[in-house]
Amino acid sequence: MPVTTERHGDVLVVIADNPPVNALSAPVRKGLTAAIEEAAGDGSVRAVVIACAGRTFFAGADITEFGKPPIEPMLPEVVDRIEASDKPVVAAIHGTALGGGCEVAIASHYRIAVPSAKLGTPEVKLGLLPGAGGTQRLPRLAGVAVALEMVAKGDPISAAKAKQAGIVDRLAGEDSLLADAIAFAREVADVRPIPRASERPLSPDPEAIAAFEKTNARRFRGFEAPAANIACVVKATETPYAEGVEFERQQFMKLMFGVQSAAQRHIFFAERKASKIDGIADDVKLRPIDRVGIIGAGTMGGGIAMNFLSAGVPVTIVEMQQDALDRGTATIRKNYDATAAKGRMKPEQVDQAMGLLTPTLDLNALADVDLVIEAVYEEMSVKQDIFARLDAICKPGAILASNTSYLDVNVIAQATKRPEDVLGLHFFSPANVMKLLEIVRGDATADDVLATAMALAKKIRKVAVIAGVCHGFIGNRMLEPRQVEALKLLLEGATPEQVDRVHVEFGMPMGPFQMADLAGVDIGWHRDPNRIENLRDALAAEGRWGQKKQAGFYDYDAKRTPSNSPRVAEIIEDFRKKTNTPQHEVTDQEIIERTLYTLVNEGAKILAEGKAQRASDIDVVWIYGYGWPVYRGGPMFWADTEGLKKIVEGLERHGFEVSPLLREKAEQGGRFSA
Repeated sequence: MPVTTERHGDVLVVIADNPPVNALSAPVRKGLTAAIEEAAGDGSVRAVVIACAGRTFFAGADITEFGKPPIEPMLPEVVDRIEASDKPVVAAIHGTALGGGCEVAIASHYRIAVPSAKLGTPEVKLGLLPGAGGTQRLPRLAGVAVALEMVAKGDPISAAKAKQAGIVDRLAGEDSLLADAIAFAREVADVRPIPRASERPLSPDPEAIAAFEKTNARRFRGFEAPAANIACVVKATETPYAEGVEFERQQFMKLMFGVQSAAQRHIFFAERKASKIDGIADDVKLRPIDRVGIIGAGTMGGGIAMNFLSAGVPVTIVEMQQDALDRGTATIRKNYDATAAKGRMKPEQVDQAMGLLTPTLDLNALADVDLVIEAVYEEMSVKQDIFARLDAICKPGAILASNTSYLDVNVIAQATKRPEDVLGLHFFSPANVMKLLEIVRGDATADDVLATAMALAKKIRKVAVIAGVCHGFIGNRMLEPRQVEALKLLLEGATPEQVDRVHVEFGMPMGPFQMADLAGVDIGWHRDPNRIENLRDALAAEGRWGQKKQAGFYDYDAKRTPSNSPRVAEIIEDFRKKTNTPQHEVTDQEIIERTLYTLVNEGAKILAEGKAQRASDIDVVWIYGYGWPVYRGGPMFWADTEGLKKIVEGLERHGFEVSPLLREKAEQGGRFSA
């Protein structure tokens, strides 16, 4: 049984044991209700303690029940029964009290927590809200400002902050929680009236609400759930508890059956599926990775190094020139200092990370590393030369990885006598910030090499996806048709501003031309100012390389604020005339069809070719690597919600070759997402 009770004198201790995180599944909910009934029916019980075995208090609802027929008792009934108890109930919190777990805690009459505990309501991250009275009880306990932070942003708070806010009543010893909770229960056993959160008065606080909405407007743009959470807190300040709970329930059901929550739950599960590697046993023995070598101390190499240093893994970083090495090392230090200045690291942690870094000009220093990541110029001959040298230098069993964005990992591996040890580790820029890691599986890559890379990704807090060898792998291959069509649209009558606006309104952090200016218009340019074959060539030849030159597809001021460029308009018009491109009124819908439908089409081709393990992996790549709005669930999930038949018709309307897999699913009424 997941819930048991035991008597400690006049205190009934209720213990939940539902590993791994004590999710509030139906048997747990039933057990909690029965325990409260047991206490009510036993005259010798004066108080109740609710505690959890294992590593955490209730860490949330059982999300595998989402979308399935409800199983009684539902959580709102359980927490209401806890709060209605005529004997004081104390929640003893360790680990995390999240979501429904937090709602169980705040429905209890008192809360005691170990200092390391955290409390939170992260439902908003799944496009939902705490639907068991959480939006109504929290503001009554902690005030409007704290409640808004917890429910609309979803980030947990420490036990100390929870105590300061009035959510937690007392802190316990880290090793004496249960004993302290029982003693606390005896202290309050005869206190009357029993304090119930739902009965506490709450005054309106329009200033706090307005300030919160203003501060988080950009963060919440496009999302439905934060607005619903805010509305529920506002309702708590305006109406009696019962009316507020009814409003909360209506909002919860609206979100639960909406597209955005379905999309966010899809990504939640997709991220976990992505770590499963097809064709590899779960018990494959991993290779030890105790020291990492990185070749190249530039932006990518330095960023990659930070991931390992932050995880406590020593790094040897190699450059060809001393000034480049010094510059790269200084940048790493500067980035860490900036993080410390924001309070996200302690100075001693910065020193500890930097102490793990060994900068050198000697490639032979990589003889004893367990993993080498090459992060140099994207030129096949350069990479082949490096891998041939590594083959001679590195010890047997060392993993040799390339950070290439596009190039053929199989060809790189051929430069060695150990292709089974070679794979791609495609980090995204800035590598110390972006969460995505494409692990590129070469034809000869050994199973234990792949499994080791996946485990290492978790250690450095990356979301990893397995990709097959093809030009651009998953993400950049899908990006290419979007960029090609965006440029064509400019010649046909659109403007950079219109194309970018459509993408931003769709939910992307920036559009194709804003992205080009940020990354550098000169990336991939052949460097011949007299050879102008397209718009990007023309811009690059004039030194319009993007934000770094204060001129790209847009003009930029000293603060890198963009404005429309008359010169770019002239260049576009000049190309229209040279290419004799017919003009037409480009609608926003056409931009969607030609830049995003084509992206989906390429994803379907990747899937059909086996270059991605599953459609949800493609969604994970675009969420974590390119800023696809999580509330749209990734391009393949979005295609399902948009309608595959509609997408095929849109592609055909503009003359694109439709992926056979996409067409087949459209004709059969199929979906990419399960």
